[in-house]
Amino acid sequence: MAGDDGRPTLRTIAAECGVSLISASRALRGAPNVSPGLRARVEAAARELGYTPNRIAGSLRSRTTDLIAVILPSIGNSVFAAVVDGLDEGFAQTRYRSVLGLTHYDLAREEAILRDILAWNPAAVVIGGLEHTAAARALLAAAACPVVEIMDVDGAPVDICVGASQAEAGRLMARHLFETGRRRIGYVGAWAERPARSRKRRLAFEAALRDLGAPLVARHIDDRPSSLAVGKECCALMLAAHPDLDALFFANDDLAIGALLHCQQSGVATPGRLALAGFNGLELAQALTPRLTTIANPRRAMGREAARLLLERLAGGGAGDAVLQLPLVLLRGETT
Repeated sequence: MAGDDGRPTLRTIAAECGVSLISASRALRGAPNVSPGLRARVEAAARELGYTPNRIAGSLRSRTTDLIAVILPSIGNSVFAAVVDGLDEGFAQTRYRSVLGLTHYDLAREEAILRDILAWNPAAVVIGGLEHTAAARALLAAAACPVVEIMDVDGAPVDICVGASQAEAGRLMARHLFETGRRRIGYVGAWAERPARSRKRRLAFEAALRDLGAPLVARHIDDRPSSLAVGKECCALMLAAHPDLDALFFANDDLAIGALLHCQQSGVATPGRLALAGFNGLELAQALTPRLTTIANPRRAMGREAARLLLERLAGGGAGDAVLQLPLVLLRGETT
């Protein structure tokens, strides 16, 4: 028994559990005097069916808001700030406004935010990445609004997808380092590779190096969030453990810039002794001396394109699934 928009309703949950509407409502609201067994049964049914409560009451029950839910890992990182700026540009002359949820690369937190935000009937959802918990994916699939997964195209999207190929980024950098004569190559990541995008990039990088006949010599995946300090420490660690390394590819520019600082402070000639490369194409990386070699990730364009596709869908166009892959650009700096 779904609602007019196809979404499961409280009545659906009650019927599934064989209880009254009032009992189902009290169980989901956390009301007192509900047995633990009944509460667990009702909550399990709600999760399985992808149910979210509709907080828009009365005559507004079947309407959506003008809010666009944007769920990303962080805005402290300029990578995601650029995406949000792009989205804001796209929605600037419309009635739609973004509301932001931050996950800090925690998929359980992402699921909780998504469950809460869908209860407010957003006009659309923009969410980072293609990997989610099974429950979060079910919520996205059942959502009565367009969904855009952003940043990555290497996977199976729920609906609309806008991003760049992480696998292509890995291959692009592997070819570049090999063509510049590097054969003793290492890799450094962070965040314990919780962002699946960086893991995809690293695996493609390793596979491409194997195909070229120069398999990866060493890798270090740090548990901590990426930062300049972590990049410095990891570069020192890698060189101490593998003094014959002649190149390091980092999961992002923050780490690579930190490594460059370590090399400058320690007298490690770059690129003569050690080539360094990052990912994202941050402005800071291009303002340094020497200029960092990196891959430009079109973050702002991702936001603008996501907004464009959503507006087309909300206006009744853009039928069917849409995957938009944006190009990556190798920015050869002075560190390779």
